[in-house]
Amino acid sequence: MLTPPPRRVAIAAYPKLSESLLIVEAIQKWLQEHGLEAICGRIDDPTLRAEVQAGKVDFFVIAGGDGSMLRSAHLCAPLAIPILGINLGRLGFLMQVRQNEWPEAFEKLLAGNYWIEERMMLRAEHWREDIAQGNWHALNEAVVCRGTTIRPIQIMASADGHLLTTYVADGLIASTATGSTAYALASGGPILPPELRNILLVPIAPHLSVDRAVVLAEGSTVSLVVRDGEAVLSVDGQAPLPLQVGDEVKIRAGDYAARFVRFGDPGYFYRNLTAYMNQNPSTGVSR
Repeated sequence: MLTPPPRRVAIAAYPKLSESLLIVEAIQKWLQEHGLEAICGRIDDPTLRAEVQAGKVDFFVIAGGDGSMLRSAHLCAPLAIPILGINLGRLGFLMQVRQNEWPEAFEKLLAGNYWIEERMMLRAEHWREDIAQGNWHALNEAVVCRGTTIRPIQIMASADGHLLTTYVADGLIASTATGSTAYALASGGPILPPELRNILLVPIAPHLSVDRAVVLAEGSTVSLVVRDGEAVLSVDGQAPLPLQVGDEVKIRAGDYAARFVRFGDPGYFYRNLTAYMNQNPSTGVSR
């Protein structure tokens, strides 16, 4: 069954890549020539973001890298707006369309020859003395880790009210399946298929503590309590928030999911994964 084509599209450019703005302008012109409404701008453009947040677009295109996709997900997921990523970065785990392939991709899009992949996000809540301090949604991960002091911290981790362990480590990553190919992977965690709705816990440089990742059951709620040390909370790599001893970070499945546009069969994930493992674009060296 074909998927309905978009009607009004927002196209965003990553501001630090000069070619991205040229690409989004070319896409805007192409879409308008094919009878669609299209607006374009930088991902941090307040006018563009306001249009999206007001529900005035039904489709979002981002030209950039995985970091741009994270920002796009934060913007679009609350409104269930599908996101199509055009890869201008080095890795592009979240992307499926290469820079020079976007015209073919949009031909498929207008023909309805695509599908929507939903990926779980996390909701992280910061509590201090039973008073909520704030909450955030993450596509990749929420991390409780040491701050500027170079010494391990102690984090008491529980799942659904049951104590798992107290980690003595540089930090602890609570990751989605999407995040399992990001910071969690770099810290030795397993790779999870993107459709899973499990939370993955991965310690960072544990010292005489549990040094294995733990995959929790779908629907679990995680509690991370700072027992000792100077700790911070960072959600999807955003600016760290200082934590005090006794502070608790509660993590569960988010209130909404990120929706990504995909072409072809779901096996794309494993094909991309194999390609990245055999030839890491970050190093510029093939093996």
